Amino acid sequence: MSVKSRSTRWLETHWVNPAYIGWILGALALFFFVAATNTLSGWLYVMSGVIFALLAIAATLSARSLKGIEVARRPIYPVSAGDDITVELLIQNTMPQSKNLLQVSDLIPHRLGEPVVKVMESLSSNATQYWVYQHPTQRRGVYRWQTVRIRSAAPLGLFWRRQDYEIGATAIVYPTVLPLTRCPLIDEMGRESSLQFNSDRRAKTATEGLTRSLRPYRWGDPTRLIHWRTSARYGELRVRELELFTGGQELVVCLDSAAVWESDLFESAVIAAASLYFYAARQSLNIRLWTANTGLLQGEQSVLETLAATYAGEDDRAIALPNLPLIWLTQNSDSLKTLPSGSRYVLWSPQFTEKRSSISPGLVIGQERSLQSQLQDFLT
Repeated sequence: MSVKSRSTRWLETHWVNPAYIGWILGALALFFFVAATNTLSGWLYVMSGVIFALLAIAATLSARSLKGIEVARRPIYPVSAGDDITVELLIQNTMPQSKNLLQVSDLIPHRLGEPVVKVMESLSSNATQYWVYQHPTQRRGVYRWQTVRIRSAAPLGLFWRRQDYEIGATAIVYPTVLPLTRCPLIDEMGRESSLQFNSDRRAKTATEGLTRSLRPYRWGDPTRLIHWRTSARYGELRVRELELFTGGQELVVCLDSAAVWESDLFESAVIAAASLYFYAARQSLNIRLWTANTGLLQGEQSVLETLAATYAGEDDRAIALPNLPLIWLTQNSDSLKTLPSGSRYVLWSPQFTEKRSSISPGLVIGQERSLQSQLQDFLT
């Protein structure tokens, strides 16, 4: 920040800063005063005094122009990338005098855009005015800012007065969720889990199998599970508890967020993670998300907020990758060799051509086609 900018800011916030016309009038009043001193002309003294008095009155009134103004902010609802966020500010005048010609600026982050400015012609006494504006978003993220700036040169436009209000704001922009009509990557893993799950259900409804224990009959137990020979021996009904075969019924979308990524490729990976998660949820699969910073989590809002805030190279706070079938989203091809059994991968490395049995099936994302169409491809 230059010396001129710092001095202007200090004057506007601590007292008043002359506007361009204020500097002109000040120079003119000084010129008349010097001329009057040299010529001893009374009318020049009068003109100089009148201008100085006008400047003094304007400076005093401008310094009071922002007293009694209060600003509040309503919460900003999350949106998806590409949609507009809606920002609502409440500007209240608590003084019995009306306020005129106010310049209100919401100092949003530079990543989100330039500050949004509104000019209010009048704010009545003891009144509240609502300012609602919509601002476009381009990329996902969590945007925070806290300054609302009000400037005024009322009533004569000769001096500027500025007041900054520290009112925190948080705008969450979710990543785009692609509308996948099919996804073999998820479908194949879902079928594998479904087969294991169905085997469990068959074990629960079977009339024969490995008996883990016998217990007394409880109301609602199926009669086909009653062990009649033991029941006759004890004189009361006994029910068999069969051994259950447990299998992996969970899928985990893992984003390799601790690694170093190219910026555009990481944004593509975040979009893919969100799209895969919601596609699996629509298929009624037990799906969870894993990132290096948060570990395992579940739930639409939690997943979207985590993906909005994640970034490449973030701190690796998670203990380890879960020992479950994974969908590993990465740019590092070397990490594919250590995936758990039954896992799949989505790799952003078009140069990757290695085909070995030790590497799980997956997708290699290129630049020639859209991400949506590639996520719907069959595995290689």
